[in-house]
Amino acid sequence: MKIALCVKQVPDTTDIKWTENNTMKREGVESIINPYDIYALEQALKLKKMTGAEITVFTMGPLQAADMLKEIIALGADKGVLISDKKFAGSDTYATGKTVSTAIKKVLPDFDVILCGQFAVDGDTAQTGPCIANMLNIPQITYVKEINEFEQGTITATRLLDDGLEIVKVKTPALLCVLKSEFEPTRAKINDIIKAQDSEIQVVTLETLGLLPEEVGIKGSPTCVSKAFRPEVKHNCEKFFENGAETIFAKLKEIGVVK
Repeated sequence: MKIALCVKQVPDTTDIKWTENNTMKREGVESIINPYDIYALEQALKLKKMTGAEITVFTMGPLQAADMLKEIIALGADKGVLISDKKFAGSDTYATGKTVSTAIKKVLPDFDVILCGQFAVDGDTAQTGPCIANMLNIPQITYVKEINEFEQGTITATRLLDDGLEIVKVKTPALLCVLKSEFEPTRAKINDIIKAQDSEIQVVTLETLGLLPEEVGIKGSPTCVSKAFRPEVKHNCEKFFENGAETIFAKLKEIGVVK
């Protein structure tokens, strides 16, 4: 079994800065592994224990993202692929999906499962995973809480919905978008960290993938961001220290919540 794990570096800061094109400025900002991708890794490691699968990690970003790939190899992944080219800068979810899906077809054409985090905390669109599945013309399961089992040719997972849980079985190859879970993520051991530092990270570029400059980056991104801003958070409250229940009930009647 072969697993393609898609991960992303996100800014480890609340002080987000924007470029003149209204894309997020990432240079000079400390980065971390997207938290949802950590749980996608946990599901990949679970499949690895179940089937002896090989995990290849893909990320799109600057060359320093190779360090993040080595962190994930230290946690139990087998190989790392860095999709890096200045022409990829400014990609929206569509251009990112096109680039990553092309890299997976190029490097790991016989994959069985692609795992992604459901969201990236810097964008929160939940579009990149489904876009990759669409580009590769494979089925997908979103909002995955847990992978239940893998049989030759099928994978079963539990989805978390607003009104309960749903168990879904799909044929492979397939893509799964994973939510956070209650369990503690795996921690790397010292020996694994040391070993991972010697891992060779495969770098693929625009030329490697055979894509055209107008298909990637800002040129290949149909999304137009007209304005980006941080919403102002306001907290208006009243405190009642005497006859609290009666006062709150009167207030609720006043605004029409109760009759």
